[in-house]
Amino acid sequence: MRIISGSTQNLRDTAAFIELLDCLPEYLPNKGTDFFSPQRELIVTRAPGRLDLMGGIADYSGSLVLELPIESATHAALQRQANETIEIISLPVKPGSAPRFFEMSLTDFVKESEPVEYADARELFQADGGNRWASYVAGAFLVLMRERRVVFKEGARVLVSSNVPPGKGVSSSAAIEVSVMQAIVAAYEIEMSPQEVAFLCQRVENMVAGAPCGVMDQMTSICGETGKLMALLCQPGELLGTIKLPEELEVWGIDSGVRHSVGGADYEMVRAAAFMGYRIIAEAAGLPVRESGIEGVVEIDDVKWKGYLANVQPEEFENSYAQHLPLKMAGCEFLKRYKGITDKVTSVKPELEYPVLAATRHPIYEHARVKSFAEILKDWQGIGPAERLGELMYQSHESYSACGLGSAGTDELVRIVREIGPARKLYGAKITGGGSGGTVAVLSARGSEDLIKSIVDVYARRTNLRPTLIVGSSPGAAGFGHLRLMKKN
Repeated sequence: MRIISGSTQNLRDTAAFIELLDCLPEYLPNKGTDFFSPQRELIVTRAPGRLDLMGGIADYSGSLVLELPIESATHAALQRQANETIEIISLPVKPGSAPRFFEMSLTDFVKESEPVEYADARELFQADGGNRWASYVAGAFLVLMRERRVVFKEGARVLVSSNVPPGKGVSSSAAIEVSVMQAIVAAYEIEMSPQEVAFLCQRVENMVAGAPCGVMDQMTSICGETGKLMALLCQPGELLGTIKLPEELEVWGIDSGVRHSVGGADYEMVRAAAFMGYRIIAEAAGLPVRESGIEGVVEIDDVKWKGYLANVQPEEFENSYAQHLPLKMAGCEFLKRYKGITDKVTSVKPELEYPVLAATRHPIYEHARVKSFAEILKDWQGIGPAERLGELMYQSHESYSACGLGSAGTDELVRIVREIGPARKLYGAKITGGGSGGTVAVLSARGSEDLIKSIVDVYARRTNLRPTLIVGSSPGAAGFGHLRLMKKN
């Protein structure tokens, strides 16, 4: 392949992906020879995963979050084709695993000349459990059809290759969505800002794949900058610039070996519980509430907090509203009394019991913690405040656990870091992203690689799990742009 426009930016994984495209028949003996036409140009995009340093699950409640784009990324290669078919190949993350194939017609996304409802699309992908992965790719076409009224007169062949570890809480799904959406936008010449791409990718995950994530994952994957923390105020997605890590500090990700899923019941339960809490304190504050016409969903005229729990001050919460919240509440009892929540992505299930108080308290205090964390970094005067940063991380981790989003593996990693402590320049650690397993973020003094590796060894001995390190940083998809390739003559 030869590059017509764009640059690899000296990224080794991008150079390797281009080499892979040249050798596709070796990887795909049955499809690689004719999957991409030599007569049409190929669009290549790249989107990294992210390490959630602070903010995590408070994003859906409007918190400030601090996110680092990681070195591991997903590449997408897309070529338009004359018919209306979408053909997708996903290369395996693990060597030795088989590639996955999916094919559909764009007409399957149309009913009576209009794009199908999202619920119909979810059913299409979930009817065969083995095809849900394809919703993260093909779903981008439907979202563009529904949200931007794009009419696709040509289909596409899409190849996806990722080295972002799945199920580790580092946004492997967002990296897929963003890389594919960026490729579609470039190939079909659709004008769109990076922020709009992020929101549309969140739509893919929420409405087509059916996973109730906030927008911080997609926003970091597209707007993040190498070696900098992206500051995002999730109301709903206001970029507040970046914060460069001080030279004295570095951030590590340690995978616990416990698989995380943003679509898991624990995450959904805590998210729904936070919106239950918002509904209860909104009524306690005298805010007008009305039914929306959608079962289980209400609307609140909120000029006080602008619809976000994170805007409630901790002191205000403790003094005026905490006493109105039950420690736990059955879904049936809540729906009978309060009718519904403002969240359209999750729903309150009558048969479940929800941790209302802890789930409501978490984003209120997390927003305050993240703001303090960011202020310390912005006013950095030397290594002195590093222990304060670490303490904020430990508080965040404990708050996750109070919500029910901890795990034995991530707790053990945090415990080991805390045992070693600041005397050896390990300052803090916390579970990341959606919790319930996945990755722990660690804040240390620069040059701590040997010590971090020793933590991995200790953890492996204690748990019989072998974690992997998540290191490095790379540009977001917007900074990378896209490549246009043609087959060499």
